[in-house]
Amino acid sequence: MAFRGARSTVIPAGGEAVGDAVTLSTSPLENLVVTLYFAGATGPATFHRVGLAASYRADGNHLDDVLAQAFRESSQSSYFLDGVDVSGPFRARRNTVVALGDSATDGVGATAEANGRYTDVLGERLVAGRRNLGVVNAGIAGSMLLTSSSCFGEKGIARFRRDVLDRPGVRTVIVELGANDVGANWSTGPCFPSSHKPVSARQITEGYRALIRAAHGRGIKVIGATLVPLSGYPGYPGHAAKVERLRTQVNHWIRTSGAYDAVVDFDKALADPAHPERPRPGYVYEDGLHPNDAGYQAIANAFELSVL
Repeated sequence: MAFRGARSTVIPAGGEAVGDAVTLSTSPLENLVVTLYFAGATGPATFHRVGLAASYRADGNHLDDVLAQAFRESSQSSYFLDGVDVSGPFRARRNTVVALGDSATDGVGATAEANGRYTDVLGERLVAGRRNLGVVNAGIAGSMLLTSSSCFGEKGIARFRRDVLDRPGVRTVIVELGANDVGANWSTGPCFPSSHKPVSARQITEGYRALIRAAHGRGIKVIGATLVPLSGYPGYPGHAAKVERLRTQVNHWIRTSGAYDAVVDFDKALADPAHPERPRPGYVYEDGLHPNDAGYQAIANAFELSVL
């Protein structure tokens, strides 16, 4: 890969670099391996904590290595690489679906190396249905709609431009944010700014309206996802009744406001019919909150492909 024809580049702190286009033959759902080489110390690395695919590390320059023997260390996180843009015979069309979300989009609870996130399964459904659409996963575990965090990154209303509006060829965005705003609404600690205060259902829904207006201004369709069941998860301390009341209020707005172009009901897909405030036992990871592979399959199956 080159950068404006050069074999190397320097990325400024807080900046990004885009490589030159490379001609490769690809097939739908094919995996791609990207090897990076850093000639000197990089300092703190940007990374994707819940990569769910192994990243391998080794000292020295292994750009031309075909085999994997040199790579002695591995991690389930990914580093530096933000994404790969793919074009082809349909590049003139808007054919990208962006999933903007938190851990339920990022894939916490899915089996590593198995492409079991709901976005993966949704992509498989689109291929099987001969729908020429690609799915981009812009989920960040812990992400909140209204609050930026030193642990979980920029708030959704701030990163929406970078992660959705500025991507090429976006047709549809799925908005799956707000569960952490609700679940951690009364939390304090090092991950939250000192100014963090509890938010209301109105503030959350106004945040949704801001995203919808911004997307519609670019001609992008917006699909709203209801908030998944939160009860029973020990990671949200106390305030269980208030959390459930707020979640119910937000979900009622998502389902009935008519603000979204379409709604996909993550809550209904995952909820235990006997205890709808909790996830269905067979669909939940061992932490009691996040979907497992079966749960992500249920979420992906809740989409009507025609609305994408």
